[in-house]
Amino acid sequence: MRHPLLFPPIFFALAACGPSTPPAPAVPPTELAAVRTPPPDYPAELACTGVGGTTRLRIAIGPGTKPTDIELLASSGNAVLDENAIKAVKDWEFKPATRGGQPVTQKIQVPVNFRPPAERPAECFRYDEKR
Repeated sequence: MRHPLLFPPIFFALAACGPSTPPAPAVPPTELAAVRTPPPDYPAELACTGVGGTTRLRIAIGPGTKPTDIELLASSGNAVLDENAIKAVKDWEFKPATRGGQPVTQKIQVPVNFRPPAERPAECFRYDEKR
């Protein structure tokens, strides 16, 4: 004898065990990466007279490739060098960090170094004559 009431519950229970769509794989996070960071202009007159230092900046890199915010944390001791550091960093390019496959804003600190040349270039003599 057939039991018509047993068929529907068994059918639905077995149907629920059928093929299902696997969950999407988790996208691993990526870290911020510098792509293009050319050095700032270093005025020859300052380099030739031994003026140097390190400008420390905090920069925010958002979803785009350029810094979205630049903050002076520590001066090199020379306003021209600090201004040149900020100007250069504005044009730096980055590959933004991602979380869940989406770009996120990340802040980093960067030192921008101005080191006078160990060996004085020939052009330095031109500045010596002006003094």
